[in-house]
Amino acid sequence: MEDRRHRRRCRAIHKRTHAGTWRDAGVGGMGLPPMGLQALLLLVMCAAGAQGLYFHMGETEKRCFIEEIPDENMVIRNYQTQMWDKQKEVFLPSTPGLGMHVEVKDPDGKVVLFQQYGSEGPFTFTSHTPGEHQICLHSNSTRMALFAGGKLHVTLRLTSESTNQRVLWWSMAQTVAMVLTGIWQMRHLKSFFEAKKLV
Repeated sequence: MEDRRHRRRCRAIHKRTHAGTWRDAGVGGMGLPPMGLQALLLLVMCAAGAQGLYFHMGETEKRCFIEEIPDENMVIRNYQTQMWDKQKEVFLPSTPGLGMHVEVKDPDGKVVLFQQYGSEGPFTFTSHTPGEHQICLHSNSTRMALFAGGKLHVTLRLTSESTNQRVLWWSMAQTVAMVLTGIWQMRHLKSFFEAKKLV
């Protein structure tokens, strides 16, 4: 019995096709067919080549990154800007007019790219000198943020005044209701005691 199990295990391990992919036995216990294994391998290889960078940037901040780029290489980078909503504590899609200034300098300090872009999309440049290129990004949101802040302040003040007025009226209504309830209770108790001839 033990010998039979050992032979099955050995047979499963040695079942390979001439291309070297696993058949029937599965790979690592996952049971992937050759096509599934190839798709998984392709996915892992594609993911390994992708690079992403996520960072927070204030309205007047400038962020610079250094990247080693060979000569005569076309570089395409995608970006997306989002605004942080402090009240809801979530990132919101960018408003129209919000964008990024992109500045790229080669190793000699020459400006390769200096352009303003929208809220998301790609920026492209070609390196003519091999070496470390400096890529700087900064937002153009200062003026718009000041305007939005002023609008928000006015809206907040109006909402606050309206809420204060409602609270005042509600507390006055509660006070009147309590006084009327007290008067009714005193009359009711007086008539009750008179009916029982306790007073």
